[in-house]
Amino acid sequence: MQGGLKINMPFIAPGDALYLQGAYGSGAQMYTGYCAFSGCYSQNPATIQGQKFAQYMNDATINPFSGRLEQSTSFTATASYLHYWSPEWRSAFFGSYGEMSYGSGARLAQGAAFALANNTGGNSFGVNGVGVPGTRFFQLSEALRDTYQFVAGGSIIWSPVKDLDIGVEGFYTQIGVKNSRVIDRDKSPTAYANVAGINNGTFVPRTTTADSVSTFRFRVQRDF
Repeated sequence: MQGGLKINMPFIAPGDALYLQGAYGSGAQMYTGYCAFSGCYSQNPATIQGQKFAQYMNDATINPFSGRLEQSTSFTATASYLHYWSPEWRSAFFGSYGEMSYGSGARLAQGAAFALANNTGGNSFGVNGVGVPGTRFFQLSEALRDTYQFVAGGSIIWSPVKDLDIGVEGFYTQIGVKNSRVIDRDKSPTAYANVAGINNGTFVPRTTTADSVSTFRFRVQRDF
């Protein structure tokens, strides 16, 4: 489900406009715009180089006991404003916020199946392993965590002639978990190979709740 609104604002400057858009989806994460710029089709993309943890972007998870697909839900809200300082100079400002959530029992069911397949607790199955419910690793693993994403940015563009744009653009991206903490893979790169140590307290990984990055670029664009 999506909706959008454009409000022309010529009383501020000719060509000015405010854009508002929102989307909600069940089992349709990519269609709500909740996506990593490094790839929409990846299960757990690393949006940021050296990222502390990965967001999981699965449309659904399999309940290992019922065999049913349980859909995730996601929503996004976006606002942007286009302002003309003069006929040759313009700026765009934008911000968006989104969340992705899994069913309350989805992670618990995966953890219970994990316990059956890994009763010794020695194998993490990599970053995709959720861990055994009740253990420290289960509390800190990144798989199937509810996450949020915040993006804000702006630009200044000069168009000296028709169809020629020269300018600077930049934006800030922050991702985070909605509750608790997760293993910081950047500061504890061997954590997922030390599940037993995490659970018995002999290995204490660094943890985090969020990660962020700022991106800037200089753009020259000529349309023909």
